[in-house]
Amino acid sequence: MTRKKRKSKKRGFSQFMNDERTWKIAGLSCLFIALYLTIAFVSYFFTWELDQDKVINNSWAAMLENNISVDNWLGRLGAITSNAFFYWGFGIASFGFVAILVKLGLSLIRKTPIMELVKFAVHTILIMALFSVVIEFVMSSSKFSWGGVMGQSVFIWMTNFIGKLGLLLFIVMILAVSAVWLVNPNLTPAFAESTDGMKPFGKFSLPSFDFFHSSDAVAKRPSKQAPKRGYFGKLEALLSENEEENETASIAPVENISPLNNPQAFPDYIPGMDLELPDINAQPRQKPKVLQDLMLDLVNPTEVENKVSPTQNEAVSVPIETSSAPVAESNSPSTASGVPELPFEMVEKPEEESKVLPVQEEEDLSSLAPYDPTADLSAYEYPSVDLLEDYADRKVTIDREELEANKNQIVETLSHYKVSITGIRATIGPTVTLYEIIPKPGTKIKSIKNLENDIALSLSALGIRIIAPIPGKGTIGIEVPNKKKNIVAFKEVINNDKFMKAKMALPIALGKTIANEIFVADLAKMPHLLIAGATGQGKSVGINAILMSLLYKQHPSQVKIVMIDPKKVELFPYSKLDKHFLTFLPDQEEPIITDTTKAIHTLNSLTIEMDARYDLLKKARVRNIKEYNKKFVQRQLNPNNGHKYMPYIVLVIDEFADLIMTAGKEIELPIARLAQLSRAIGIHLIIATQRPTTNIITGMIKANFPARISYKVTSNIDSRTILDHKGAEQLVGMGDMLFTIGADLIRIQCAFVDTPEVERVIDHIDAQQSYPEPYFLPEVVDDADISGKGQNLKWKDLDSMFEEAARLVVSGQHGSTSMIQRKLQLGYNRAGRIMDQMHTLGIVGDTNGSKPREVLFHTEIELNQYLSHLKNQ
Repeated sequence: MTRKKRKSKKRGFSQFMNDERTWKIAGLSCLFIALYLTIAFVSYFFTWELDQDKVINNSWAAMLENNISVDNWLGRLGAITSNAFFYWGFGIASFGFVAILVKLGLSLIRKTPIMELVKFAVHTILIMALFSVVIEFVMSSSKFSWGGVMGQSVFIWMTNFIGKLGLLLFIVMILAVSAVWLVNPNLTPAFAESTDGMKPFGKFSLPSFDFFHSSDAVAKRPSKQAPKRGYFGKLEALLSENEEENETASIAPVENISPLNNPQAFPDYIPGMDLELPDINAQPRQKPKVLQDLMLDLVNPTEVENKVSPTQNEAVSVPIETSSAPVAESNSPSTASGVPELPFEMVEKPEEESKVLPVQEEEDLSSLAPYDPTADLSAYEYPSVDLLEDYADRKVTIDREELEANKNQIVETLSHYKVSITGIRATIGPTVTLYEIIPKPGTKIKSIKNLENDIALSLSALGIRIIAPIPGKGTIGIEVPNKKKNIVAFKEVINNDKFMKAKMALPIALGKTIANEIFVADLAKMPHLLIAGATGQGKSVGINAILMSLLYKQHPSQVKIVMIDPKKVELFPYSKLDKHFLTFLPDQEEPIITDTTKAIHTLNSLTIEMDARYDLLKKARVRNIKEYNKKFVQRQLNPNNGHKYMPYIVLVIDEFADLIMTAGKEIELPIARLAQLSRAIGIHLIIATQRPTTNIITGMIKANFPARISYKVTSNIDSRTILDHKGAEQLVGMGDMLFTIGADLIRIQCAFVDTPEVERVIDHIDAQQSYPEPYFLPEVVDDADISGKGQNLKWKDLDSMFEEAARLVVSGQHGSTSMIQRKLQLGYNRAGRIMDQMHTLGIVGDTNGSKPREVLFHTEIELNQYLSHLKNQ
């Protein structure tokens, strides 16, 4: 029973030591002790004169009694502790103990290697000792114990031994040595060669200290002492084993084969040629032990004793790497030199260990300063709000009589249809006023919604919108347009703390809600935005407000913008920002894309960029661009391995309907792919159209655009197409819009920014230093270029279905990619590639918009003759 109890106790203690909470509690305790000492030390500066006599002249037992009062902020214990460290210890340098406790607490919580803590503690204690002497040397005439008894004793002894001047020189020497050791400055200019070409040491050279790598030194190396018994002896043995790990790997029991002592092994050796031989005795580097592992080893004394004191009879296993060169036999020089030959086992090194090298390179970067993506344009100045207009002269005051008249008219109209309410209140917005009514119990909401046209008739309003009920409230909302509308200036919106202090990746200021609140959204969380509205209702102004928000909030290194403007006149002012914010293809002359073919190439290039970024995220083992950039800034990713800082990319398409009409699937497919996958890697889409019909905004696009903005549209069908709700047809225009993300529907008055304001901001950015070249997108190779150019296209380069497709096109005199896809049951990409090959060989003509291509061969006889000639080439 006694033995079982002991085993159960050991098992319980082992579980207690293995519990993660134990080390967290120990770490937190160290942090609280460090905080306690800090407060006690700071209090000592103010209360030492009042408390020192009481602490020194009284014993511990007397200090525990209540008849002694001290002024230290932490009472008698704080006074005793601070006096012990400051007066009897290192003085002000005793704050180093606080640093050691903080490091110990964090090491226990984070499970960092114990050797880091040991090195930190040793360095800190050395610095404390030196600093106590220095501060005592400087403040020797002060009453306060700046250096403590330790610093004062060393100062007095060294002053008597080498004098004050010698002590000063000693301190300067220690500081210089410490600076060289820590900073390693470049001293080459100060100790350069003389003008006569003589070196500092003349003909003499420094001796080579190769003691630890010679075979004689191995034989002379003293043997280990017997390990101490008890837990502290085992802990000391484990620490020494961890420290000597690298030295053991560098001492070779077998001498390397050299071409000088074994020429038969190196038949191709040329005298004077330097050879780099692999270290055949190198052992694989083990993971350093952490403090918890060392303490847990003490729980199993048998395993520790086996680690510390191996038996003399057992063979020492030395893993070595097999070499292609022949190994010398028993006549090795190592035997002749007197080194005892050790028995060993041949163990092949696993191939996986070679994969550790790139990780080691990335870890070395952690010692560098964090990467600053804005360093290339460190002098960049963000645009000032003074460049914008405030439109103060166009502010309109609210007419209280109008509000009262509308309220009475609504109550009267409802009473005509026997709808009773218990209260009504008004919320005044820049464009509309929201009247919230509270119906009496038992009133049907449907009866109020059906009175929408009757209320609009009684108020003589352009169009009202009833919200029944208002989400989150027990009221029904009636939005009535104001007769006099206020302009929401873009300057007023971005000059608000809601935008200036927004902790968002891509904040965009859209305008004001009907409650006169600034509305700011994060484009990175949307993650894509779909904008629709009839002509002249404010879409272009809304796009300018979004782009200006990005220019005001982001640095050029943090965001890049791709602009596609089929109308050619809306986004052209931004072309000056080609080397600051814009990104496009390398062979593109204009930074703003206006051609449909170039738009297709740009979208395909973005898909290539998306795939490349996902590959980098996979290599970095992160899930999104935010985590990736955080790792890269912290130097955890090596640029030599292909990693780079990723800016956000915003794609803006001003008139999406025109692209769909001219290119169709070639535009829709990459757009749908980007919308589905590009959120995690920081590519976000903003698409605007004035035709929100189902053939333009397809279900695939709508499914990936949860954030949508609708300006005034012509019918409720268009409103349902864009928002999945009706109501956009009731808007009043001039920037009045509905914004939805998910189930929420918010009415906003868009911020107004005029073209001169946009040009002033762009000129301000353009006048500053830019990057040497734009941020180019990946190049896209056209399918025609891949398959061949001109008449150099060979028969073997053609698709296997080319001949059948060519006969189909010529027989039907209809050059359509969709027909090839449908008749031959091919994919769209393959059918398009076959059509490009037929165009290259001159079978069909150029593209003609949405119409089929012209067929240049009129009969199959002509086609057969041409194909037979092509086969014989």
